[in-house]
Amino acid sequence: MSTTSIHSLGSRSLPMKWKVTKARMPVVQAVFCKTKSCGDGTVEERGEPNHGFAMATQTAPEDLTGHMLIAMPGMGDPRFAGSVIFLCAHSPEGAMGLIVNKAIPEVNFPEMLRQLGVAGNPAEDVPVGFGGPVETGRGFVLHSTDYLGRPDPGDGKDGTLRVDRHFSMTATLDILEDIACGRGPRQAFMALGYAGWGPQQLEAEIGLNGWLTCPADPDLVFQSHMRKKWEAALATLGIDPLSLSADAGRA
Repeated sequence: MSTTSIHSLGSRSLPMKWKVTKARMPVVQAVFCKTKSCGDGTVEERGEPNHGFAMATQTAPEDLTGHMLIAMPGMGDPRFAGSVIFLCAHSPEGAMGLIVNKAIPEVNFPEMLRQLGVAGNPAEDVPVGFGGPVETGRGFVLHSTDYLGRPDPGDGKDGTLRVDRHFSMTATLDILEDIACGRGPRQAFMALGYAGWGPQQLEAEIGLNGWLTCPADPDLVFQSHMRKKWEAALATLGIDPLSLSADAGRA
């Protein structure tokens, strides 16, 4: 299984860790990163990197950071079937994204806070989902841009990645503490795990009609009804899901 440096993706992906056991309610241990520099500095690509599609030379010309990937019906990898992925980073060195429409029924936000020892009583629940098959013990908080993480004691920089004018991602324990105390972002989504692509890998999958792409809609990404997001994402492109086939072209 190959790896690529997370730093090679620029400043667009900042990991933070949970440790989850195989118990009925996963036990999340308090190893959540205290600063933005936590983690081992690598993004691990998928063991089956092309989701069942043959590689191709056609590439997507644009930077898709801040866009959504919508899985086509012919998706060869069942882990990504029917998925909507928010791309946190996309560059010539690869891409990193979070699935935003696959709930983890046995994990809920208040219980996660309790297991992490985070005090407080958040006014609103935060959706927790399966972010992708890579490093499912790592957690990511995607959120609205009204929140900034606390400064790193070492370099004074905050722990928040600004993806675009609608989305940010914070990779420190601070955001959970602030959400629990009512000082968090207006909108937030928590993901366990992520999806990663190596150089030209995502472009090849798009070229073979594995994914449709569209700009990310904050209301869609942060809505609590995860099962409705795939159809809602297609609707932003004016597509009826019943009209799609496994051989349909790219929108």
